[in-house]
Amino acid sequence: MDPHHDHPFSDAKVPAITLGFWITKIAATTLGETGGDWVTMSLQLGYLVGSGIFAALFVALVSGQVRTGRYHPLLYWATIVATTTLGTTLADFCDRSLGIGYPGGVAVIVVLLIASLASWHRVEGTVSVQSVRTPRAEWFYWATILFSQTLGTALGDWWAGDDRGGLGLGYEKAAALFGALLLVVALLYATTRLSRTLLFWLAFVLTRPLGATVGDLLDKPRADGGLALSRLHASAALVLVMVLCILLFPQKPAAPGSGPG
Repeated sequence: MDPHHDHPFSDAKVPAITLGFWITKIAATTLGETGGDWVTMSLQLGYLVGSGIFAALFVALVSGQVRTGRYHPLLYWATIVATTTLGTTLADFCDRSLGIGYPGGVAVIVVLLIASLASWHRVEGTVSVQSVRTPRAEWFYWATILFSQTLGTALGDWWAGDDRGGLGLGYEKAAALFGALLLVVALLYATTRLSRTLLFWLAFVLTRPLGATVGDLLDKPRADGGLALSRLHASAALVLVMVLCILLFPQKPAAPGSGPG
């Protein structure tokens, strides 16, 4: 990216934050879990190779996002899915391949997420999604989304799993708890004057482990508390759900100063 050509876009490059946005986001995060597991586990490519594949896809899609001059729903949500699949494989690589366990993986990714938000705020003066109107802000936005998706995956594994330092809550209980935390964030949004930007990023992080635990519930073996569905079939069904969400829910760019974030 050439910083000397960081001209603002005429419209926001991100969607308006609505109930439809959050439903589509949860579907995307669940797809990221099943799709990432299909590549790394079912195809037996491993976490490092899988991360390399999804990293290339992520960079290509973000580059396309930055080059386009307006909000394109299909491109935007394809990029979100790329962050969820890459987040899945990166979290698994940290937790398992590096041998630092779930708490260690969460700690590393929290540091990366805070560093991304701090860098974005230092350069742009804000981390609000309403400010994503220049190529530079958009790169910060997508880097932060990637780290938030990776953190969400690590949190979901930590709470649900009973190995590698996991809390052993199981997929159903973990999904219910993350859902309850999302309801708390929604209540805080509706009843308090807490920063809308803070509440947005809290909700964004929490939707990821909710989707991750639901994805694990779908495709993990019955012996591990899952339903043992085919990862490929579950992923294909979730792609269909996402397409329906995009078609059924209004898709419009965020207006300046409107909504959370």
